Amino acid sequence: MLDDEGPIDAAVQQMLRGDEEAFRVVYRAVQPGLQRYLTVLVGWADAEDVASETWGQAARDLHTFSGDADGFRGWITTIGRHRALDHLRAKGRRPMADMAIDDLPERASRDDVEGAALESLSTDDAIRLIGSLPQEQAEAVLMRAVLGLDAKTAGKILGRSAGAVRTAAYRGLRALADRLPNPASDTSESPDAEELR
Repeated sequence: MLDDEGPIDAAVQQMLRGDEEAFRVVYRAVQPGLQRYLTVLVGWADAEDVASETWGQAARDLHTFSGDADGFRGWITTIGRHRALDHLRAKGRRPMADMAIDDLPERASRDDVEGAALESLSTDDAIRLIGSLPQEQAEAVLMRAVLGLDAKTAGKILGRSAGAVRTAAYRGLRALADRLPNPASDTSESPDAEELR
């Protein structure tokens, strides 16, 4: 999630008025998180193709969108999820992780569940590990922690309540923390865990 939404909000508004440079700014801000999300859904080999299909549809349907940066992230994530599910149906398979838990690096502490779970791994390792969660938890973690969507927006995309998304994200993050090697003995909840509820 971007720390300063002002510039991206302005870029979204300019993009909606046809500004191609603003489209590039929005693409560069949104694509990395979207790519990670799609990687968990369809795997490394197909995520780029699904992302291309997603952006192609978004470009065709941009005239139907109105809103700010958060709304655009939610909108394009919905498109991406639909393209990914169509892709999986066409291939007749479900996503799966291709990395053993034993291959993950050691982690230092358990103070911040989200931060520690994701920061102790490389991006590729983190995406593989998130992909090993049950799909409901994986999608909730990606939408909340990686894409930076609020629970209400993520719930609309997933067809679930905001509370169900918060619960799935929290459970997923706790499962990730538990799967990392050498967890610290401190199991107290961090303030960040409260935010996911």
